[in-house]
Amino acid sequence: MLSEMSACEPSRDCGLCPRLAAFRNTWRAAEPGWHNAPVASFVAPEGDRSVEMLVVGLAPGLRGANRTGRPFPGDYAGDLLYKTLKEHDFAQGDYRADPADGLRLKRCAITNAVRCVPPENKPVGAEITACRTFLTATIERFENLKAILTLGRIAHDSTLRALGLRPGDAPFSHGGAHDAGRLRIFSSYHCSRYNTNTGRLTEAMFNDVVGALARHVSEA
Repeated sequence: MLSEMSACEPSRDCGLCPRLAAFRNTWRAAEPGWHNAPVASFVAPEGDRSVEMLVVGLAPGLRGANRTGRPFPGDYAGDLLYKTLKEHDFAQGDYRADPADGLRLKRCAITNAVRCVPPENKPVGAEITACRTFLTATIERFENLKAILTLGRIAHDSTLRALGLRPGDAPFSHGGAHDAGRLRIFSSYHCSRYNTNTGRLTEAMFNDVVGALARHVSEA
């Protein structure tokens, strides 16, 4: 676990967002065996230079990433995300919502626009802004990055701002693709159970977006 703040990752006891710090401390007392700290980016074991695609989600889920310390485990969003990444050769191995399951990313990294779990999974604007410094540094960290997959409008808009753009320069839409310098930004509805249960997002729709991104990465 991180004990000191770095350019890419907040410290374990980051206090930039008082509301999130208080919520984190409440859950540390309730569940001392959980991670209950900012969730660091999940990176392919070959290292930063291997990363060609970055997934940007919203924030850690309370009983998923906040519990385990790895982005997107323990809920349907993780089931769909990792299944789709495996289908397009961005991941391999078994996924069991456990950081010790042996799942490995390939040419890929996963992060969140906000690194700490927010109450009701809803970060406020000041928290998104405060955490953007880490998102900017994370994007800059991967020198061979070719594409970013943004999951939902908040992640999309924060990614654009991290790149020095305005949301109006590349408006969010499911299946949208916009060039931002050396990068191409692909956007999708978030792969949450709510979106899939309501029919807003289907597995086929999500697979289409990741497939388009994979083709871009292979051709770039």
